[in-house]
Amino acid sequence: MTEASRLAEYLRPAIRSERVLGAIASVPRDRFVPVGARNQAYENVALPIGSGQTISQPLVVARMLELLELRDSDRVLDVGTGSGYHAALLALLAGEVWTIERHESLSSEAELAIRGLGIDNVSFIVGDGSRGLPEHGPFDAINVAAATGASVPQALEDQLGPGGRLVAPVGIDGQHLTLIRRGEGRLEATTLEPVRFVPLIMQDD
Repeated sequence: MTEASRLAEYLRPAIRSERVLGAIASVPRDRFVPVGARNQAYENVALPIGSGQTISQPLVVARMLELLELRDSDRVLDVGTGSGYHAALLALLAGEVWTIERHESLSSEAELAIRGLGIDNVSFIVGDGSRGLPEHGPFDAINVAAATGASVPQALEDQLGPGGRLVAPVGIDGQHLTLIRRGEGRLEATTLEPVRFVPLIMQDD
């Protein structure tokens, strides 16, 4: 059994989606962490990846993927590429992924890691993730891997297509995973478990 498969089995008691567990088992997390931290790559912990950013705890990543209820044909926006691990998993669960990162060095490293795994349905963009990518929207799902503060940026909500799902860490004094669905003409938000993410930093105009 591979280390990635063992990680998936470790997460199984908390994650019900077999598709998500299958993706976790298929992606070597050690490819997405700095060399000096690879001995911890399969532990259920967040790890620093440089530029003040982290690769998120595997359980939280899996939970966010499960909440998005991804389909093979979905078009997905990933805000906060970071290491690229989240984007790689999204790519196995959806049809097409656009991932945006404000740090060019992280975006480049993530692209190398993902391309090295033969994944070719991810587009990499360097920019302000809080603005989304309206030129490519609407999206069936939006994954926000950085804390949004008091609320999800309006631009991201606006790019959520009919029936779309968005998951993000929301809150100031304490962050909670929040699931937003676009129902019949309106957005419905559900506040879930507490989490801790680095902040979503918006670039100046």
